[in-house]
Amino acid sequence: MKFIDTHSHLYAEYYPEQFDQVVQRAIAAHVDTILLPCVAADTIPHLLDAVEKYPDNLFPMIGLHPTEVKKDYREQLEVMERYLEDPRMIAVGEIGLDLYHDTTLIEEQKIAFQQQLEWGRDLNLPFSIHIRDAYNEAIAILKKYRWDSFSGVLHCFSGGIQEARWAIDHGFLLGIAGPVTFKNSRLQEIVKEIGVEHIVLETDAPFLAPMPYRGKRNESAYIPLIAEKIAEISGLTLEEVARITRKNAKAVFYKLP
Repeated sequence: MKFIDTHSHLYAEYYPEQFDQVVQRAIAAHVDTILLPCVAADTIPHLLDAVEKYPDNLFPMIGLHPTEVKKDYREQLEVMERYLEDPRMIAVGEIGLDLYHDTTLIEEQKIAFQQQLEWGRDLNLPFSIHIRDAYNEAIAILKKYRWDSFSGVLHCFSGGIQEARWAIDHGFLLGIAGPVTFKNSRLQEIVKEIGVEHIVLETDAPFLAPMPYRGKRNESAYIPLIAEKIAEISGLTLEEVARITRKNAKAVFYKLP
């Protein structure tokens, strides 16, 4: 039984003192494949260092996170575009829209999001998409950027059932993370209704640790805790959840070995 963590910031920038231990704990927990999202240009050296150290387990994405869209976003995008030529990049991410903290640069966020969607289209790469308090705006953009191979994950899904149905009808999977284990989480009903065939597992480590570690630093090693909750919700075995979600992840992130 092996798991894939489709979204974890598992590099030294977030784990400066225990990076190797965190990776080894994940592997020991049967989380043998971990996808690393990019956040900004200064994330890239940490990202590539991690991948070079564990090339069989860690796989990089490239993208400008919406909360990192600042006045210099065009310069940031130029850096991202150069690194897309690296054949190790398995997806464009994490990209998207975030209106939770700040709405002053929403137009710049939209421009950056659309530019990066175009990169994925041109290179036939999937997406890891971050949406927070911006589903209407993000879906309006995604509707314009639809093509035959359009695919990816709505990372750390936080929408409702309507957004979930739209996503799976348009080539996306839902990234289900630690909040599904929280008491009274509406994600539980969404997972139950849409089924495991439409989800992938993720931690978003070091954020959003599942129960019983809520509020503490998250790790990819906690993926089985998320899978256990999904198994309980779905009436499946843990082995079935591991197998189905692994198959789903490999179908979307097709460059994974």
